[in-house]
Amino acid sequence: MKSAKQTWSLIIVIMLLLLTACTNEQNAAGTGGKNSSPANSAVQDAPQASAIEPAASDASGGGDAAQTEIPERLRKPLRIALVTRITTGSFFAQYSQGIRDQVEAFGGELKIYDSNNDLAKMASNIEAAVNEKVDAILVNNGTAQALDPAVRKALDAGIPVVAYDSDLILPGVTSIDQDDYLLGWQSLKQLATDLNGEGRIGVLWVAGYLPMERRQVMIEAFYKRYPKIEEVARAGTVTANTALDTQAQVEAWLKKFPKEGELDAIYTTWNEFTRGAYQALKQAGRTDIRIYGIDLTEEDLPLFQAEDSPWVAASATNPTDIGQVQTRLAYQKVAGETVPSSVSIEPRLILRSHLPKEPISFADLGQYVPGWGKSDLAWSPWMNELAKGSKGK
Repeated sequence: MKSAKQTWSLIIVIMLLLLTACTNEQNAAGTGGKNSSPANSAVQDAPQASAIEPAASDASGGGDAAQTEIPERLRKPLRIALVTRITTGSFFAQYSQGIRDQVEAFGGELKIYDSNNDLAKMASNIEAAVNEKVDAILVNNGTAQALDPAVRKALDAGIPVVAYDSDLILPGVTSIDQDDYLLGWQSLKQLATDLNGEGRIGVLWVAGYLPMERRQVMIEAFYKRYPKIEEVARAGTVTANTALDTQAQVEAWLKKFPKEGELDAIYTTWNEFTRGAYQALKQAGRTDIRIYGIDLTEEDLPLFQAEDSPWVAASATNPTDIGQVQTRLAYQKVAGETVPSSVSIEPRLILRSHLPKEPISFADLGQYVPGWGKSDLAWSPWMNELAKGSKGK
């Protein structure tokens, strides 16, 4: 059996490899494929540029008319299908709005297929989209085991597929994620720092979802790195009202651990879990327990900033940005560009202590969180012309 030191060394190597791979993936995606220009060869976070339309100087292709000309396959408006496992929660609302905004900016049409957390229905929805002969399919939170046959039908029909938070690895499918390993490690490390490497925590997590399984990898590594931090409670389910059901689960924890020091922190792996834990702590008046988690949305920000909020740290990416990048990758694939098979958006650690006391908007976060902003990842020079053309219609 390997020693703890050997095990942790292996984990560090894996993390470094993952981060290097993510950087390479992002650099590849930022080139815009065959129509790319040197100006777009590097991935940037650009807080001053719109994620729907980056500044013209960033996407002009150096004045090369061939690079800015709209590809033949995009001369007509595209019909885009979003096939999603779930449609609940503020993260999905902001993510899907990003898709809708980007499709509309390009003059396309979006249809959302809600699978009600049913993977069999999700597969049927993909087949329905294929039968309707859509131009591209976006997948949200699917599994290869359930969706591979349906996705193969899409690919065989010549329909590009871009999947978010899914383990689809079929040739021709591009997958996008938030780099769940880094999401997990950033927030967990902050928890350990604040607890000085020792304490008792509860974890809100659920199995059966690819991003959750990846985050669990980092939770296990975390306990090896910080053996004096003990997990004393775990819960988590995805329901029609996850936040409310999570609140009830955390309330049960608080009854089990009524004294200060019996539960030092709650670690959450989804913002819907965070919202439930937040309400449970606030209603119980428990100011001795802090929340560390993954995800932050525009709807969450007032809770995060509230005076005496127990929520002190969140590792997150902009959900709107994810939806827009996923959409642009689909447009690149329809255009016939070379698109990488895997793309990760780098998350940022957001600390409540670094934000001002007065309320700010989600768009203002870039002023207080280094690196936070709207990315021009997967932006091709011709997209400026496509967006301009849709405005004139």
